[in-house]
Amino acid sequence: MPRNNQWLEQVHEDALEPDLPICDPHHHLWDFREGTPEPRYLLDNLLEDTNSGHNIVSTIFIECHAMYRADGPEEMKPVGEVEFVNGIAAMSASGLYGKTKVAAGIIGHADLMRGAAAGEVLDALTAHGGGRFKGIRHAVAWDKDPAIRNHRTNPPEHRYMDKTFREGLKQLGKRKLTFEGWCYMGQIGELADMAKATPDVTIILNHFGGPLGMGSYANKKAEVMEYWRGEIAKLAECPNVVAKLGGLNMDINGFHWHEQPKPPTSQELIDATRPFFEYTIEKFGVDRCMFESNFPVDKLSCSYSVCWNSFKRLTKDYSKAEKAKLYHDVATRVYSL
Repeated sequence: MPRNNQWLEQVHEDALEPDLPICDPHHHLWDFREGTPEPRYLLDNLLEDTNSGHNIVSTIFIECHAMYRADGPEEMKPVGEVEFVNGIAAMSASGLYGKTKVAAGIIGHADLMRGAAAGEVLDALTAHGGGRFKGIRHAVAWDKDPAIRNHRTNPPEHRYMDKTFREGLKQLGKRKLTFEGWCYMGQIGELADMAKATPDVTIILNHFGGPLGMGSYANKKAEVMEYWRGEIAKLAECPNVVAKLGGLNMDINGFHWHEQPKPPTSQELIDATRPFFEYTIEKFGVDRCMFESNFPVDKLSCSYSVCWNSFKRLTKDYSKAEKAKLYHDVATRVYSL
């Protein structure tokens, strides 16, 4: 049970458009993860969320440093995460746990700073992925403001510009594997530069590129929005980049939902974040956008059902074909489900 369960239970909403098929392309699975809303988030915990009223037909697991191997070469330790998740995916595929195909696609981690040698790790991840391994995330989220926590991989400032990193990225293209771009807004331009340099790699932007709202960015919504829009417009020019729509309910985004007496309703959520969604869809188009939950990280601020309801309020006047792409088809295409 999440640490903030009593708080979350203050807002209950029935699922809007409960029959709309959804592929949730961004969630995690872990255990012993202190300092998070849900320290244990395994199959049963995820299913409590996915069974809360929306029609979640499949999901994509995104790496989160879970269940790394304790022994063996350092570069091969992330293979343990893919082994772990593939086991959960096999449980789900048995049908014993319901219709949702959990972790139908798996995104692992490989250190791209190994350059061309990263290919050996990618091959090991593929071998242990049971046909579900689709690509990697090597997050580089960094900001000069010490109030903003940088990613657990402790990246330097200009990681995307590093020649060795890009050599590692090319190994993904050779294997038709995808790359998750998790960075902060000040790095979006460098992600665009890298995307142009590696046109054969499909790059998926995570969480709108991390628009910031805390530390030195607090109370600067207009300036942040103006800067972010300019960077997103550059990135959208890269045809090999796809955008995930979600992940704005973390503390770094500065909405402070988790500090309020009650959690936000889906209407309050989308009222606050609508400009990010509408601008990204305008620039990328519905053929290159997909909604994501980012659970259980976003559980800091809202329940799973409320999260998806907020998206559905945004798209209530969209066509059936547009909804099909945003909620399901783009994700299953990009991740080759």
